[in-house]
Amino acid sequence: MSLFDLTGKVAIVTGATKGIGEAIAHRLAEHGAKVVISSRKQDACERVAAAINGKWGKGEEVALPIACNIGYKEQLQNLVDQTGAKWGKVTTLVCNAAVNPHFGSMLDIPDDAFERIMRSNILSNQWLCNMVLPQMIARKDGSIIIISSIGGHHGNSVIGGYCISKAADMQLARNIAVEFGVHNIRANAIAPGLIKTDFAKALWSDPEILADSVSGSTLKRIGAPDEIAGAAVFLASAAGAFVTGQTINVDGGATAF
Repeated sequence: MSLFDLTGKVAIVTGATKGIGEAIAHRLAEHGAKVVISSRKQDACERVAAAINGKWGKGEEVALPIACNIGYKEQLQNLVDQTGAKWGKVTTLVCNAAVNPHFGSMLDIPDDAFERIMRSNILSNQWLCNMVLPQMIARKDGSIIIISSIGGHHGNSVIGGYCISKAADMQLARNIAVEFGVHNIRANAIAPGLIKTDFAKALWSDPEILADSVSGSTLKRIGAPDEIAGAAVFLASAAGAFVTGQTINVDGGATAF
């Protein structure tokens, strides 16, 4: 258990009120971390924080709800500042929040939709990483985890803009690892395969699309949000202390072919 002990860690998780982000927040708290629950709506943040405090807090507040729209730099800075005011530091950053407002051909994607994808899925992660890196450098310790997608490895005929952004997220993790590894800062990406979340509903709600999607994996099934959370715990803990600059595919074997 000591390899995965996160006692003393303080983690910000964006997009933490459902799906993969919520599962990661729960598992980080289970292993001893303080977690900041962030998404656009405060009531949703409070709901998840209350559940985590009730399940893992043991009478102590281990989850803090802070609403934040990742598209606004000042809100991200407030997220970091409030975390510091509450717990004094950010040791672990999980950039999970993302958008995909277009499903269809790249020929048809409106400029504003493409720009929103790039701003939310890449630029906001760059902003947030830069906001926590100075304190991580000062402490000579930190773990940054960016939730990418196996879509970043391949072209796609219906979610092309999203996949472009996820490939860039992998590169962002590599760049941070290269530049700041000398300060004992690790940066990695997790690339989920098809996971049963509301975000990916267009890819699994149609039985034919789902069957086609899972046929290209070795396990022949869709994944669950909690099956991504273990990789985040690993990367945040001593168990992952020598892992940096990597993209870990958690995809049921979809990239094995």
